[in-house]
Amino acid sequence: MLKQIVIATLLSMGGLNAMAQDRMPEIPPEKMTDAQMKAATEFAEGRGYAVRGPFAAMLRSPEVMLRAKAMGDYLRYKSIIPPHLNEFAILITARQWGQNYEWQAHRPIAEKAGLKPEIAQAVADGRRPYGMSPEEEVVYDFCAELHANRSVSDATYQRALEKFGEHGIIDLTAVNGYYSFNAMILNVARTALPKNAKAELQPFPK
Repeated sequence: MLKQIVIATLLSMGGLNAMAQDRMPEIPPEKMTDAQMKAATEFAEGRGYAVRGPFAAMLRSPEVMLRAKAMGDYLRYKSIIPPHLNEFAILITARQWGQNYEWQAHRPIAEKAGLKPEIAQAVADGRRPYGMSPEEEVVYDFCAELHANRSVSDATYQRALEKFGEHGIIDLTAVNGYYSFNAMILNVARTALPKNAKAELQPFPK
């Protein structure tokens, strides 16, 4: 009975994507363990859509998936970093990891939130964007240093502190870490792009 409920829930909320073969494709509901079914149902009820993307791979470890969902819920929807800046940080992270699934999911969200398309494109190309606002420059420099140097300089830290405060610095650092984690999962699982999605990111030159 539980399996039938979960299958109905997942199908009504988007079902299983028809995706190319990857290392950890979406698990058909009828093949889920009880723990996986419970976690998948909780995810779908909370997000309004079935498990997909990095969460489809994470479902192999239901507790990891649910805890990742909880952190993502905060960082996506409750962070004190303004939405277009938060999404800017996500795009910078996706570019660092060459993660096309993450990129194709978040570029439209970033631009809808107010990030200029030319800024997003510069990040995709591996270039420092021109025409950034002062806040965007702080976010770009903070994220770029964090990924490149595994730390942030005193000067950049101070600029971020003045713009966003300590709370904001933690949220900004966390969004870089969280989407790096998601990118790791996607890269290890070799998660396929959704049908008709375009791979915009090319590998950086060696």
